[in-house]
Amino acid sequence: MSICPADAADLPGRWRAALGVDGPAVDRAGRDLLARYAEPHRRYHTQQHLAEVLTALDLIALDLIALDVAGGGSTARLAAWFHDAVYDPRWADNEERSAALASKVLPGLGLAPAVVEEIARLVRLTATHDADPHDAAGAALCDADLAILGADAARYAAYADAVRAEYCHLPADAFATGRADVLRGLLERRPLYRTEPAARRWAAAARANLDRELRTFRDCAG
Repeated sequence: MSICPADAADLPGRWRAALGVDGPAVDRAGRDLLARYAEPHRRYHTQQHLAEVLTALDLIALDLIALDVAGGGSTARLAAWFHDAVYDPRWADNEERSAALASKVLPGLGLAPAVVEEIARLVRLTATHDADPHDAAGAALCDADLAILGADAARYAAYADAVRAEYCHLPADAFATGRADVLRGLLERRPLYRTEPAARRWAAAARANLDRELRTFRDCAG
C-alpha cells in the first residue's frame, strides 16, 4: 500500500489543529514554519514532505490508540512540524537545530515545559530514526518520516531525484558513494519500520524501492 497523496494547502489548518489553539501568535509561528519549508534550496524537505509526514502519521495513529494517550498524538504531530524546520544539506546537526527552534517557539504558544521537552526529544529522534518500539510517539514519527520509502515507483523516483537536487553541491561520485551508504543502511535495518501499521503498509514496497535505487549506483559503478 503506497503512501497517500497529501495536500500542502491544508497545512495552516493542520498547524492550528495540532496546537489546539488559535490566535495571532499561533498564526505567526505557523507562517514562519511554512516559510522555512519553502526555502529555495529545498527540493525534497518541502511543504509537500511535511504534509506527507503528517498524513502518514495520521494513518499510523489510526491503528495505534496508545499514540493518543497522555497527548502523545499531539506531541508527535507538533514534532513533525518542527522535525525539518531547520534544514541545510551542508549541516550535520539539522535535527538538533530544529529541536532548539521548537524549544524556543513552543513555550510562547502556551505549551508546558514538559511537553516542549518531549517534542524536542521526538525531533532529535529523526536524526537516526532509531526509536524504541515501545516509544509509541517516537516510533510513529520516525516511521512517518520514512513513509516515502514505500511510495509507488513514480513517487519514489521523484523523491530520489529531489534528494539529488538538494545535494547538487556534491560531485556525482561523492553523492553516489554517500547515497549508496544511506541506502545500504536502510536495507540493513531490522525492522525498517518500528510500528506494525507502517510495516504492513510500506515495508515491502520500501525494500523494493531501496534495492532498485541501490542497483542504479552499482550499475553506474560497473
